[in-house]
Amino acid sequence: MAKQLGLDKIAKFFHVIQANGGIFKSIRTIYRTDTIKAGTLVGVDSEGNKYYENNSYFYSSNRWVIYADKYGMDYDASQVTPEWYGWLHYKTDLLPHRDPTRPKYKWMAKHKPNLSGTNEAYMPYSTVPPKIQPWKPQQ
Repeated sequence: MAKQLGLDKIAKFFHVIQANGGIFKSIRTIYRTDTIKAGTLVGVDSEGNKYYENNSYFYSSNRWVIYADKYGMDYDASQVTPEWYGWLHYKTDLLPHRDPTRPKYKWMAKHKPNLSGTNEAYMPYSTVPPKIQPWKPQQ
């Protein structure tokens, strides 16, 4: 009877609201990510991103990341660190801290997100003069 009235859906809705920290935090999460989900926190990376899993959701939507607050609304997929990328995209089911085959060497560079469009973006320097000269009107 309760299922026919949709009371189970209402109970699940309140469970998701509670799992996200209440009404106001749920509204903030919806604003940032366009969705709210309830799941188990499985880890946090070096950047502060939080990774969740809930196997009751469909495959390909049962793992997700909540980006660190320091990114605000300016987050993108390049901010996922390489060790979590494989788990998030189903390359492996092992969490990064439990994967014995994960190489860790001193010479490996620290992860940096894509910096295109920022002041720190890579700009190659050219020693070749440009083929097209801009027109400069007489002063």
